[in-house]
Amino acid sequence: MRKKYYIFNPDTRTYDRVYPNFAQKFLTNLRRAILFIIFGAGAFLVFHLFVDKPSVEKLENENSQILAQYEILSKRLDDAMLVLQDIQQRDDNLYRVMLDAEPISSEVRNAGYGGTNRYDELLKMDQSELLVETTQKIDLLEKQLFMQIKSFDEIVALDKDSKVRLRHTPAIQPISNRDLKRTASGYGYRMDPVYNVRTFHKGMDFSCDKKTPVYATADGVVESAKWMSGYGYTVIIDHGYGYKTLYAHLLDKKFLVKKGQKVVRGEQIALSGNSGKSTGPHLHYEVIVKGKHENPINYYFMDLDADGYDQMLQMAENHGKIYD
Repeated sequence: MRKKYYIFNPDTRTYDRVYPNFAQKFLTNLRRAILFIIFGAGAFLVFHLFVDKPSVEKLENENSQILAQYEILSKRLDDAMLVLQDIQQRDDNLYRVMLDAEPISSEVRNAGYGGTNRYDELLKMDQSELLVETTQKIDLLEKQLFMQIKSFDEIVALDKDSKVRLRHTPAIQPISNRDLKRTASGYGYRMDPVYNVRTFHKGMDFSCDKKTPVYATADGVVESAKWMSGYGYTVIIDHGYGYKTLYAHLLDKKFLVKKGQKVVRGEQIALSGNSGKSTGPHLHYEVIVKGKHENPINYYFMDLDADGYDQMLQMAENHGKIYD
């Protein structure tokens, strides 16, 4: 219902009705609109300052907490990577060395993910740099953990094989020599007792009487048991894993084993003698690893403690009596 306006007429002492013109109506409506805008703006301002502000602060606090948690997670990932690197170093420099296995290359351990960009979606988010960095660390840690698990599986398999390998590794002296008194000439350059020239002695000589028992120094298969020029009657045992041992100047035709026969460590294979190029009864013993002669003194670890090893080393290095 529209409002009606009246004005008092003093002449007639009555109220006469007033009809406002267009300008008056416009001004009245304008004032109302301005008042409405002012009231609305004030209400919005009051609501924003006193009603909405706690919600905004809450969101900002939550966002700050999330960022702090990401930073803590990133730090913990760094710590985890350091622990993993220590395990990797032990793996390469201790476990694999002990088991004679090749270390895993750094290229394999640290290989990244190929193909498309895995982090495109993260780049569209706020704090994308922190999110991408943390996700990359998680991916790298996951991949390196997988590689380390595979490596440990391989080490377990190698350890099982190493127990077999140890039985096939020369580890005792070829004759009974606990007191080391039978140690004669060692490995290295010596004066040949027959030709009187300096030659390389490929093995170790043990002085002993004829018919002294000679033992296999590791499990293996007899490769040959025959006469060999210079060595006389000789037994060669193939132990596998690249190891061979040679026992020379044995008693004439008194082999206790034959070609193709399996032997175990400590099994008697022959008797010592004086056959071949020899100046007296003794046993000449060689250790051959992957086709190359090595110093037999390094393969008595089941017979000698540290003191015994030092004592034998001094005796072997002493250029005493040489028999071949």
